[in-house]
Amino acid sequence: QVQLVESGGGLVQTGGSLRLSCAASGRTVSSYTMGWFRQAPGKEREFVGGISWSSGSAYYADSVKGRFTISRNSAKNEVYLQMNSLKSEDTAVYYCAASPHTEVRIYPPSYGYWGQGTQVTVSS
Repeated sequence: QVQLVESGGGLVQTGGSLRLSCAASGRTVSSYTMGWFRQAPGKEREFVGGISWSSGSAYYADSVKGRFTISRNSAKNEVYLQMNSLKSEDTAVYYCAASPHTEVRIYPPSYGYWGQGTQVTVSS
């Protein structure tokens, strides 16, 4: 079992920044890939980006490329989502997830473990 806990959400103005954290515990995640997803009201959960825990290679959705950065701290078993130049359309509940696949997957069913989510609200 893997437990994931997100933190760092909040209210920010358009153009601002936030950093989300995801703390992993339980089974070792060193061979997993970690994904960040978001879900806005009335919309499906969508892929934001992901990172291979072992290699550190990251992959991003086109909608956030150049604005968001994913990193990990292996010593702390934490993954981060740095969000810059935030837009109103970034408003959503953000989730981190863990997948046993070695490559980053963009579809939610590929991830077996999920955090509880953290709200990000971008106001104009």
